[in-house]
Amino acid sequence: MKSGGSEAGDDSNDPKPKSNRGIAFLDFIMRLVAILGTLGSAIAMGTSNEDLPSFKQFIRFKAEYKDLPTFTFFVVANGIVSAYLAVSLVLSILHIVMSGAKITRVVLIFFDTVMMAFLTSGASAAAAIVYLAHKGNARANWIAICQQYNSFCDRASGSLVGSFIAVLVFLLLVILSALALSRN
Repeated sequence: MKSGGSEAGDDSNDPKPKSNRGIAFLDFIMRLVAILGTLGSAIAMGTSNEDLPSFKQFIRFKAEYKDLPTFTFFVVANGIVSAYLAVSLVLSILHIVMSGAKITRVVLIFFDTVMMAFLTSGASAAAAIVYLAHKGNARANWIAICQQYNSFCDRASGSLVGSFIAVLVFLLLVILSALALSRN
């Protein structure tokens, strides 16, 4: 007696989930790229400092990331996101081995989105300060300091590039995880 068109042992009409190993491997590689971006950004900004020679030996002008709370937040945010990415590599490897894992993908989507927002806020705030350092603001009487602190500004600008690349990678990671979930 047939009910619904298939018997209990017949799986010919059941759609099989597609393998997500390729997506999981790409996820792993992208996490490595994001680690390089965030860790490199944190190190570049955290080690940026420059001394200016002055007309007197007793007075030194120095620019450090610790001088601005925005840059400190940027370094901390990139450090936290780097640590998260290192931990998330374990789940990424699990997805390569077990391509049908769903709950861990949902967990990764949630935390990837949170980390992307955290990283975006730190990078955006630092980008505003770097812009002011390069251009200044005549209305607020803030002078551009990058003419005097070239090395400091170059390192700060470079660290922003790595951080924004990591934001883009996070966006792609969320899309990849959603794609892998939809294939199951």
